[in-house]
Amino acid sequence: MSQKFTLSRRAALAGAAALPLAATALRAGSHAAPMQGAQVPRVNRVMLGDFEVSTLLAGTATRDEPQTIFGMNVSAEEFAQVSAEAKLPIDKAQFFFTPTLVNTGSELILFDTGLNPEGITAAVQAAGYGTDQVTHVVITHMHGDHIGGLMGEGGETFANAAYITGQAEYDHWAAAGNEGFDGKVRPLAEKMTFLGDGGAVTSGITAMAAFGHTPGHMGYMLESGGKQLMLIADLANHYVWSLAYPDWEVRFDADKAAAAAARRNVLGMLAADGVPFVGYHMPFPALGYVETRGEGFHYVPHSYQLML
Repeated sequence: MSQKFTLSRRAALAGAAALPLAATALRAGSHAAPMQGAQVPRVNRVMLGDFEVSTLLAGTATRDEPQTIFGMNVSAEEFAQVSAEAKLPIDKAQFFFTPTLVNTGSELILFDTGLNPEGITAAVQAAGYGTDQVTHVVITHMHGDHIGGLMGEGGETFANAAYITGQAEYDHWAAAGNEGFDGKVRPLAEKMTFLGDGGAVTSGITAMAAFGHTPGHMGYMLESGGKQLMLIADLANHYVWSLAYPDWEVRFDADKAAAAAARRNVLGMLAADGVPFVGYHMPFPALGYVETRGEGFHYVPHSYQLML
């Protein structure tokens, strides 16, 4: 007895598509292509008017027990609930260290220097520049993950640069007997210019006081071609556990009440005006917007707005 065999068009197409893959597998033998591992981009570049703004991933690290760092003044149950709603684990957190490079057309200005000379050198080179091309280095505050790349065994990382920082911040650390400051910053004092709130780095780049994280912590507003973007540094060190809940205490904030007040003030301004920002510890590329939500805020990552 004969049998009638029918083959659907979908099955025929699927079989035909599988033939080249099977042939490739036979040629390659039984060895599959090797895994390459997780990968994060090192540079993200956007235009802001006439400014070219590049965020640089100078390092990333995993930390255990994030509630020993964030939300120190809330219960474990509240921390767990907020984390679950944001799809975040509560046993680990990923930190990002993101200096920003601003090319104004006449100056190449680096904001903060990461953890070490090797990391910031590789990041600047990945952006297409050499460390000798950096004309100015601006330090938002003096924590080790911001000053670490200033100097190494070979001396200055940015030998041709002038240095700029806040007067209040410098004065605090100069009197504090801090090893990192004494080794990385104090030797550069003669090449430094000091700013206060409202001081200008150059035309279109203005210092904005955001004290609390450290006594002289500052952000910087960039303005060019009618557009604005703020570098908020460590104003909010996590997009949920700090930005979304500005009153949650952060271990690294020197004055926790002042830091919370600064978060509410600056984030409220950015939300009201629709100004994008770069946060030093935001998930790379560390660029986004903030909107009000309830009694706090919500982080909106940048997609393509500044490409248009």
